[in-house]
Amino acid sequence: MHQLEKSDLQLLSQSLCGVARVFGARQWCLATSGNFSVRIDKNSLLITQSGKDKSELAPDDLMRCDLDGTPADATLRPSAETALHACLYRRDAAIGAVFHTHSVSSTLLSRAAGTSVEFSGYEMQKALAGFESHENRVTLTVFDNSQDLPELAKRVQARLAKASCPAPGFLIRGHGLYAWGKDIAEARRHTEGLEFLLSCLWQARLAGLQ
Repeated sequence: MHQLEKSDLQLLSQSLCGVARVFGARQWCLATSGNFSVRIDKNSLLITQSGKDKSELAPDDLMRCDLDGTPADATLRPSAETALHACLYRRDAAIGAVFHTHSVSSTLLSRAAGTSVEFSGYEMQKALAGFESHENRVTLTVFDNSQDLPELAKRVQARLAKASCPAPGFLIRGHGLYAWGKDIAEARRHTEGLEFLLSCLWQARLAGLQ
């Protein structure tokens, strides 16, 4: 991936902020929770700064980091979970954007689940790249939460390396959803698809259907 022109970088920043504001309006990242990033080139990414309201996110609320999570501007504070974003970009050069949401459904299901959450029979599964039928089984790994983000990033990287056909996302227990895609548009589609599936599963359990 080549270095972006300034105008392209501005458009990328505006696009990322637009998605964050939409997700904020859906109450998927209340109280400054959640974090959003996009790959700039093979060595760096843009990510939300810590403590920013995603429903009002603006390009000035983003910052550049390298793929080790080191800020380009040491006076700015990146999201505390930059290490997780960075490990995904390092793991797979095809990943172009990573989104983390804190919806009620994803948070509660991650607390109620064991080591994974599975979906089958939902047409929405086809929103996920690589899943072409409702008959496929989509499995989201659930990782125990930790305040030691580098250690959590290592666990995520090790587990995903073992998956033969992983879904483009995972859950952190009590902490919500991570999803990604080749670009902002695909990451948005994957996040929306997975949030829909998680909401369906949670409501089905409340109704005693599962």
